[in-house]
Amino acid sequence: MPRPPLPPFTTQTAIEKVRKAEDAWNSRDPDIVTPAYTEDSQWRNRSEFLTGHAEIHAFLTRKWRTELDYRLIKELWACDGNRIAVRYAYEWHDDRGQWFRSYGNENWEFAADGRMAQRHTSLNDLPITDAQRLFHWPLGPRPADHPGLSDLNL
Repeated sequence: MPRPPLPPFTTQTAIEKVRKAEDAWNSRDPDIVTPAYTEDSQWRNRSEFLTGHAEIHAFLTRKWRTELDYRLIKELWACDGNRIAVRYAYEWHDDRGQWFRSYGNENWEFAADGRMAQRHTSLNDLPITDAQRLFHWPLGPRPADHPGLSDLNL
């Protein structure tokens, strides 16, 4: 099933694609996120290498069991043809209550049907205090009026 917007991307359609990805990930539901990837999608996430829906679903399930109260903001960095580069930050806490802000970059390559065929991500986790948190919306999609990364000087 096609997942618009479809490549080749313009700046505007890439921004739309990035926001749709952000909203899906903010659902924290592997059943919502996984279908956005091809059945043989290849990922590099930190030091993990994943291939296909089963591995992606298991990864996301594990991720959101440990990264609690997860809130994500993505921002378009560049696009060309069927590729998009993004930068992002997300806040979460562990089961001990320690908050983190994770900063990263992703390179995406899409199949013609708009599903992601490759995802390469690099990221770092910064411990923060509750007072340093910037992402305070209710769990779920980021509200349209909430500042983005550039607005927050992240």
